[in-house]
Amino acid sequence: MIKKIPVIDLKQHRAVSGKSGMRDTYKPLSTVFASSSNPVDIAQGLKLNGADEMYIADLDLIESVGHNINDVKMVNTILPVMFDGGVKNCEAFEFFLDYAFKIIIPTETLESIEEMEKIFEKYPKERIVVSVDVKNNELLSKNFDMTLSEFKEVLIRLDPNEIILLDITGVGTEKGYNKKLLEEFEDLKEKLIIAGGLNKDSLGELESLGIKKVLIGTSLHSGEVRLLD
Repeated sequence: MIKKIPVIDLKQHRAVSGKSGMRDTYKPLSTVFASSSNPVDIAQGLKLNGADEMYIADLDLIESVGHNINDVKMVNTILPVMFDGGVKNCEAFEFFLDYAFKIIIPTETLESIEEMEKIFEKYPKERIVVSVDVKNNELLSKNFDMTLSEFKEVLIRLDPNEIILLDITGVGTEKGYNKKLLEEFEDLKEKLIIAGGLNKDSLGELESLGIKKVLIGTSLHSGEVRLLD
């Protein structure tokens, strides 16, 4: 059975929801797992429903307008957290290790490939997740210019345990997975965690293609998709 890893985004100490990465329009999250948008309440609800890990993105930290890392640390005592705090370099990665179980290296914020290489040299792969951030079918990065296929070569060389394929354009839309993107990374299928716009139908398709894990937010919190179906 495909593993569904629940997703929440944090802004000003609350879980929020929105579409296509337009972070200034995000609203408090309404979820079947809790009566509030408090991340600790949601984590407890997820655990009661069978979750054994979850993904948290700290939007304030990523946008450099504050942080929610103490909330993340609290949640990590309930469920192991896969955390996106907008890691830029090895120093930031090391700092976040005290707050969550797995730390995400996102292409969007990473300073350079050299910094990612340093992280892989210094830390166990069990605690590293690389996020391939994609917008309009191109690699999203603020700091380096690379095609998706060039970055894939770097991944093949570093050999991470887990790679998130995040189609930012699809976030919150429930339109399904990005077929073109998945085809490009077909040879890394065993390591992939698919994210962005997933709905009930796409989960069955991905499972038939051999995908083992997905990140799922909107359709899970709405109750359309069940955690352990």
